[in-house]
Parts: sequence; structure tokens; C-alpha cells
Amino acid sequence: MLSRVANSIYWMSRYLERADNVARFIDVNTHLTLDQALTPEATQWYPLVATSGDDEDFNKRYRTADERSVVRFLTFDAQNPNSIMASVYRARENARTVREIIPVEMWEVINELYHLTQTHSRKRALADLHDYYKQVRQCGHLFTGLMHNTMSREQGWQFAHLGQMLERADKTARLLDVKYFLLLPRHRTVDSAYDAVQWGAVLKSVNALEMYRQQYHSINYSDVTGFLLFARGFPRSVLFCLHQAAQAMRALPSDGGALAFEEVTRLNRTMETTSAASVISGGLHEFIDLLQANLNLVDESVYKSYFDV
Repeated sequence: MLSRVANSIYWMSRYLERADNVARFIDVNTHLTLDQALTPEATQWYPLVATSGDDEDFNKRYRTADERSVVRFLTFDAQNPNSIMASVYRARENARTVREIIPVEMWEVINELYHLTQTHSRKRALADLHDYYKQVRQCGHLFTGLMHNTMSREQGWQFAHLGQMLERADKTARLLDVKYFLLLPRHRTVDSAYDAVQWGAVLKSVNALEMYRQQYHSINYSDVTGFLLFARGFPRSVLFCLHQAAQAMRALPSDGGALAFEEVTRLNRTMETTSAASVISGGLHEFIDLLQANLNLVDESVYKSYFDV
């Protein structure tokens, strides 16, 4: 497979997963606002920007981090490269260049999401966008289902799966970081009823609540952290995603891919020898910062190994 084709498939998948996860970020705040009956003034929006890593860009162009500004920045701001609009546009552009490689149904999902985003782009209030965020997530589910059920398990599928898993690992970690900013600095009793509602909202945002409850009897800080970071069987946990990324690399040609496989194997080994207790004692935010730095190293090694020809 040509490196430019592999690169387009990889980023098509990453960008669509990114759009899906930004919608989930906003959904976390929405659930928290509804569950706690918070007023708009009491709802914290800036943590969603800070944990996305785009706070410097946001601060240059927006005066206040209120609902309207943050929703626009994360959803429809074309100058924000990680907004839903920018991610969907880039996913569509990458998909367009490989239309002969991917099933037509996958292209149609991305194209429909692009036009849906254009249709909703004039809306600004969160109350007017609930259905849109739900549709973004549904498109993500549909795309993943089509990818798994219509693509041959050849190099194209492996690159699409690799991109999706690395993006998902990063965003699950960032969702945990959102929770850190939203609760811990001002509410230290981390196993209170208030905290359980907050963690429940995070679990809902990644469709993990029912799977979590099958394994744990109550919702608490330690168990949710362990589940979303280290659950081997849950498809949105960081460890599961890294295992899947390693399997995708193992299925790709070994010549030239040694650096990427070495990086993801090293990160997998670190995750497998870490526990929720050690993460909490050392600081969740600090652990996620280090994890994201390592994920960036994996992404750089993927580029050098497969695309930088």
C-alpha cells in the first residue's frame, strides 16, 4: 500500500474518532449540569478547553470561557484544528482521496456527517445542539460498525483501526482529566454521593456505565479510574486500545515498522505494570500528562515508520 494512501486512511479514522470524542467531552458537562441541577453560571466550561490542549489558542480569541464560547470553539470553530467541524472536514478530505479503497457506505457516513455539521453550524446554544451531538456519536458508531463488518482485514483496515485506537486512548485519558479539573480541586471528599454522580456522568459519556456496574458494586474514584485506564475487556479503556494498536502494527509489514511497534510495546508494558492505586497516589493529572506524552511519541513513530517515505 502506498504511504500516502495509508496516511489518509489512518487520519480519516483518527479525525472521525476525534469528532466523536469532542461530542463526548461536551456531553460530560451536559450530564453534570443536569444531574446536579447547576445554573449556567455555576457550570465549569474552561476545563474542557484546557484538557483538550487548545487553551492557548482559545485564550487568544475568546474573552470568557462561558457555555456559548466553549461550545462554539469545540464544535464549529474552523480555526480550531480539533473542533468537531475541523475534524469532520479533514476526515472527509482524507476519505475522499481513498474512496476506491474504502467501502462506499463508509464514505457516505462521513459525507452525511459533514453536511449535517454544515447545517447545524449557525447554532450557538447548547440546548439547540443536543440532537446534533447525539448524531455525531451515532455516526461514529455506524462508521466503526461498517469498518469492522465491511472491510477486509488487510493493510487498509489495520491502518484505520490503528488510528482509531490511538485517538481513542488519548481521548479516554483526557476525559478522566476533565473529571480531575471539574471536581478534585474544589471537592476533596472523592467518594461522596456528589462524586458518584460526577463519575457516573463520565461513565455515561463513554457508554461504560452498564459494563462498569457488572464489575463493581458502587461508583467511586479508584474503581472508575482503574476501569477506564486498565480494563482489559472494555473497548474504550486505554489499555484495551493500546493492545489493539499493537495488534494492528503486528499485522502490518515488519520492515520499517519496528520503531512504532517498539514504542507501543513499551507503553503497553508500562500500563500493564501500573495500578489504579499507584496512579491515584502519584496524581491522576500527572499520570495522564505523562501518558499523553508517550502517546505522542507513538504517533510520531507511526509517522516515521509508515508515512515519512
